[in-house]
Amino acid sequence: MQWLYLLAADAVLLLHVLIVAFVVLGLLAVFAGAALSWGWVRNPVFRSLHLSAILFVAAQAWLGLVCPLTEIEMTLRAKGGATAYAGSFMSHWLQELLYYEAPDWVFQAAYTAFALLVAVSWFCVRPLPFHKH
Repeated sequence: MQWLYLLAADAVLLLHVLIVAFVVLGLLAVFAGAALSWGWVRNPVFRSLHLSAILFVAAQAWLGLVCPLTEIEMTLRAKGGATAYAGSFMSHWLQELLYYEAPDWVFQAAYTAFALLVAVSWFCVRPLPFHKH
């Protein structure tokens, strides 16, 4: 039965990776879409979800909170008999992938800077009003 917990943990990890990709690639898509006249990048629902996602990440970093998805994944891994990692999702995987450790303030600054870029994108590539969508 432990394999079900590990499978669920992997599913949460995949969801987490997809959300990170949504945030990072979403900003690239907004600017590329403006240049290439992709109308969907002005969708107010997409843009609101995108901005909300990075604001949530930045806020939890400043509050010193671990992402709920990281908490869920670690709990599932522990129930599945695997070793759970400590700290945030990004710091763990950066260390794993790049052998790079950084203090929390580096992640706070990076998330905040990215959130500011997403906010600036609202002025550079204005989303459509909700009532016109």
